Amino acid sequence: MAKALLINPSYQPSYGGAKASIVNPIHPTLGLATIAAVALERGHEVDILDMSWRAYDFKEIADEVRKKKPDIVGISATTPLMNQLRDISVLIKELSKELGKDILVVGGGAHPSSLPIETLKETLLDIVFVGEADFSFAEICDGRDLKDVKGIYYRDGNKIATTGFRVPIENLDDLPTPAWHLYDLREYKRISRLIAKRPPVTMAEFSRGCVFECDFCASKMTMARGYRKKSPERCALEVKRMYELGFREFMLADDIFTSDQKWAIAVCEAIIKAGVDMAWSCTNGIRVESADLNLFQKLRAAGCYRVSFGFESGNDEVLKRFGKGGQASIQQGRVAVRDARSAGIDTNGFFLLGLSPDTEESMMDTIGFARLLPLDMMKFGVSVAFPGTPMFHDYVRKDLIRSYNWDDYFIYTDEPLFSHEHLTYDVIQKYMALAYRRAILFNPGFIVRRLIRGFRTGEFFWDLYYSVRFFLLPAIGEKIQSDYYARDRWPKWDFKKNPPQELGYQVVRKPAPKAKI
Repeated sequence: MAKALLINPSYQPSYGGAKASIVNPIHPTLGLATIAAVALERGHEVDILDMSWRAYDFKEIADEVRKKKPDIVGISATTPLMNQLRDISVLIKELSKELGKDILVVGGGAHPSSLPIETLKETLLDIVFVGEADFSFAEICDGRDLKDVKGIYYRDGNKIATTGFRVPIENLDDLPTPAWHLYDLREYKRISRLIAKRPPVTMAEFSRGCVFECDFCASKMTMARGYRKKSPERCALEVKRMYELGFREFMLADDIFTSDQKWAIAVCEAIIKAGVDMAWSCTNGIRVESADLNLFQKLRAAGCYRVSFGFESGNDEVLKRFGKGGQASIQQGRVAVRDARSAGIDTNGFFLLGLSPDTEESMMDTIGFARLLPLDMMKFGVSVAFPGTPMFHDYVRKDLIRSYNWDDYFIYTDEPLFSHEHLTYDVIQKYMALAYRRAILFNPGFIVRRLIRGFRTGEFFWDLYYSVRFFLLPAIGEKIQSDYYARDRWPKWDFKKNPPQELGYQVVRKPAPKAKI
């Protein structure tokens, strides 16, 4: 039996000191809970150290490793967390010597999965997982020979070897329910009341994948291209399990939950039948063309009180050019918000400025669109070309990447990471500040909606508290510097001499449903 410690780094660097930091999501990390569940099912011992809601603290990590004495330490990282992963890898290898045992250090998540070779070059990791790691991680815990574990890159002497992609899991019902019980519920009551109303909150998934190819999205590096769904009965079972553990709300991580309306309605009916009083929200941003009034009404009856829409842009031509598939449109966005509100569901909108096709005119269109939509909440971010995205590799080919310091990569950054083809970074920053002023701070319609909603829901004083914090924070903030253990001992890799390799992604073999138009 192996002992494993899974680490989720601090999210503070992802948000910086910007307005969006008031909605830093504090909830159990689903990816770690999922891979932990498979390992637990096979008899291994797993603990999770979640640092998402606090500052990075290598001393706390060291104390936990000394206490648990794990055989395996696994670290999950998105790009803004990558330098923390590098630091932890050096720390664990030094603790291995102190403890007199060879601790295996492995990494996964969006960034390592997108740049596995470069990740091994920049860290002291022994193994990097690419794609879905649910079964791959468990096989490492089993002690299987590395060459027989699909979906990994690993060190073979002085070389880097790979076993290639692992076939995506076809039947998600084959997975055990996520190991949410490994998290301390008390820690998740501190989540912002702007994004949750019944803490403690956890994250859930009813389906995996996406059939669209937006150039700023790297989800297919971990989930493949395609769409797989759990059975409605399994979804309801997971909701009951969350409730039994003490959670009273969950956020749905699915990228295109409503695209198969017949299945989504069946999921809602199964949750209703289960009779569990759980609040929930579609938090990742459902597509505007994939839901109608009937589905929104069913969502509301099943306990869903908020849906987020990935509007991204307020310009139809920009939507077509960055990969929305030519199906999402400005008019469909208006209809989707109207229908959701008619069903009694709160609406949240995500917008990006500095998208690859953006101009000053199109960004102004986005700001105007956001200002006029009757949304209950909205969030603006600078479009960042994260590793694994088509946008990133396009910028690499055109030599537009200015920084490979992963601490610079957060979506509210004041650092000029790229040379945009049409815009200077000063211009993008100017429109970010303008977006918050025109669409939120000095938007009478939005302010009145928030006041009415606050009195109706009893959340007026929460709104007042967060509005003061929001007003005082900048639209784009300075990055939060982590206190690293051994930055001077991180392995170095010259990305200018060795441009990042485009790994590609897997495609789910079975046909995926088309979104309703």
